[in-house]
Amino acid sequence: MQRHGFFRVAAVCPQLQVADVRFNLDRHFELLRRAEADRVDLAVFPECSLTGYTCGDLFQQRTLLEAARAALVKLVEFTAGYYAGLAVVGLPLLVQQQVFNVAAVLHRGAILGLVPKSYLPNYREFYDGRYFSHAGMATEPSVRFAELGSVVDFGTALLFADGSTGNLGIGVEVCEDLWAPKPPSSDLALAGATILVNLSASPESVGKHHYRRELVKQQSARCLAAYVYAGSGAGESSTDLVFGGHCLIAEDGVLLAETDRHGRQSALIIADVDIHHLAHERSQNTTFNAQRPSAPALKVVHYAGREPAAATGPLYRRVDAHPFVPARGSTRNERCAEIFAIQVAGLTKRLGHLGTPPVSIGVSGGLDSTLGLLVACAAMDELGVPRTKIQALTMPGFGTTQRTLENAHALMQSVGVTARQIDIRPLCFAQWQAMGYKPFGLDLTTHTLDGFTAALSQLPPENRSDLTFENVQARTRTALLMNTAFTVGTGDMSELALGWCTYNADHMSMYNPNVGVPKTLVRSLIDWAADAKFDGAARAVLHDIATTTISPELLPLDSRGANPQNTEDSVGPYELVDFFLYHTLRWGSTPSKILFLASQATFDRAYTETEFAHWLRLFYKRFFASQYKRSSIPDGPKVGSVSLSPRGDWRMPSDASATAWLAELEPASPAATPRRETPSQ
Repeated sequence: MQRHGFFRVAAVCPQLQVADVRFNLDRHFELLRRAEADRVDLAVFPECSLTGYTCGDLFQQRTLLEAARAALVKLVEFTAGYYAGLAVVGLPLLVQQQVFNVAAVLHRGAILGLVPKSYLPNYREFYDGRYFSHAGMATEPSVRFAELGSVVDFGTALLFADGSTGNLGIGVEVCEDLWAPKPPSSDLALAGATILVNLSASPESVGKHHYRRELVKQQSARCLAAYVYAGSGAGESSTDLVFGGHCLIAEDGVLLAETDRHGRQSALIIADVDIHHLAHERSQNTTFNAQRPSAPALKVVHYAGREPAAATGPLYRRVDAHPFVPARGSTRNERCAEIFAIQVAGLTKRLGHLGTPPVSIGVSGGLDSTLGLLVACAAMDELGVPRTKIQALTMPGFGTTQRTLENAHALMQSVGVTARQIDIRPLCFAQWQAMGYKPFGLDLTTHTLDGFTAALSQLPPENRSDLTFENVQARTRTALLMNTAFTVGTGDMSELALGWCTYNADHMSMYNPNVGVPKTLVRSLIDWAADAKFDGAARAVLHDIATTTISPELLPLDSRGANPQNTEDSVGPYELVDFFLYHTLRWGSTPSKILFLASQATFDRAYTETEFAHWLRLFYKRFFASQYKRSSIPDGPKVGSVSLSPRGDWRMPSDASATAWLAELEPASPAATPRRETPSQ
């Protein structure tokens, strides 16, 4: 886990009795033991967790202050023998005749630093200014702990860093600091903190938890950091205030874990944050990096992190097996509608700019052409142009099945476009004759088209591979489309990543609204459109198309009329292709990390480690070999965080080598039976 950049954090909400330091200390012991059992690297407790935040004027009582300091010392001693990670706890601390609300950072029998609260709320129900001094009032940069024989750094300009992990820095702020217009965590992040922690005591009111959740998520996104927020629980509820124990862990705007509020028992939530993910984001974000020189200088306090485990259990975070596909429910409907609207807006702009020319599109009865046709229809509707201006061509060839052909006709009829069928077999047959080419070794000078077609059905399985046979069909279809009207492309992003498209055939068009949509998302969009925009027979056709085996249908049908060509047998399951694509492009993940993440995800079917490694190796080979196709693709809209446009997100030399990526996979390489590949030209 550590090798791949994961760091385990916990937000802790202990049972608490206000001003009962001994009771509270025992709860800290219990929860740190739980954290150690789960090998937590960083455990964050709430504000004033050793005393309670609602002590009021008791914060001015030496009895409470001395008890809190003594408890801190005992907790330090506890970490020497029972807890190997970092612990951040809260307490009132008397320093130079002033009481500060501080976060104490503890590690293996030592206090690494003390961070005082910067902003003291003194409005409505808050009276922090009555009890505490703010951080700017400190007169000394350190505090002496004679009980421990140490002098401890004191102040807000502290960064805690694992000396063995170059990308890890921890910054600390306290409660109100996050709610301020300029939170200290912003400067801490710019100075290098990738994990930000907040010890909080935030009372509940109607709807406040929604705002608090968004505040934590947004700060983690703005700072390109993980944010661990530990809120005080029900034990703080006293007099006029109720506390809910709201704890949250977010990473770069995504909520990883959250407590159920208002529980009376101690709570501990855990998440594995991805430090490599955050480092990758920061390395690419020029806006973030442009502000870094203005960040204040911090003192870096180094510590020795936890030793890696010999074996690692499941991650404390969800690894989405289908990162491009919206989750089911209202989120799915909203996200699919937005993606579809982006596709339509892009095509609408292009067609409007050209004066709404007639449009041609190939309709095969497969996934991609179906989505492209739906987008084209919506664009014409947006422009106020009749759908009959769309020339929809279905062009059956030697591998077209009855199912896809019937679905193509049913779809074109249901959406009201001008539908045409052109049998491409005679055109292809004539080209092969003109070329003097012998498909599958068959001499065309001795065959008629019908005889040739009959001979194809009798080909043995081992002789059903002929790249020129496939490419001539693909290019014939594109020539027909481009000679008909302004051609709308239909190929998707997954096919571009793999080079699973014939150059200057399905690879080319005059505009492609699907170019930013990966295959797994294409299927999801069609299912959404079927349910959201259609009913009756049209809905049934769309759902049937969504479940059709993915195939280019370019190889001859067998004697039973069945299609022998399954794309996923050649390039790998598309759910794996898209998983690999996402983590390679979005996060720059290494091959070994992608394999690790794949082992943590739940796919539609089970895969072995050998299969993961085999398909990932093939992915890299095809991805690197196919950049020349991506370098010359037509315009099309970016719809998500990943794009392969050579004019946008992805600029790659066409002749770059995959050697380093493949070498990393060698230890995991399987001795598997080679799968058939068809690297179309």
